[in-house]
Amino acid sequence: MLNAMMDADVGDDVFGEDPTAIKLQTRIATMFGKQAALFVPSGTMGNEISIKAHTETGDEIIVEQDSHIFVYETAAPAILSGVQMNPVAGDMGMMTIGQLKLAVRPKAYYMPRT
Repeated sequence: MLNAMMDADVGDDVFGEDPTAIKLQTRIATMFGKQAALFVPSGTMGNEISIKAHTETGDEIIVEQDSHIFVYETAAPAILSGVQMNPVAGDMGMMTIGQLKLAVRPKAYYMPRT
């Protein structure tokens, strides 16, 4: 692996000059029928980028109580995106539609937007 890394053709991905990252992102975008894709080096980073892209400060996200994002990401949604988490007790990590519907808060000025 070290040899592969040392021999890799690399460039600055910020300026779109890394052929390996470009190849991977193009492949994934094509695979999912999207215009573009973004490589992130960890699942946690992907989770946090997704939360930031889909929420506004003061929102709430519903999570399963044993989910990685709730148990292991040390309040990152609150710190990075200003959102709170509403943990729901699932069954082996899964929630039902009924549980999700019950967890969605009614629209009121004094409650976070789910």
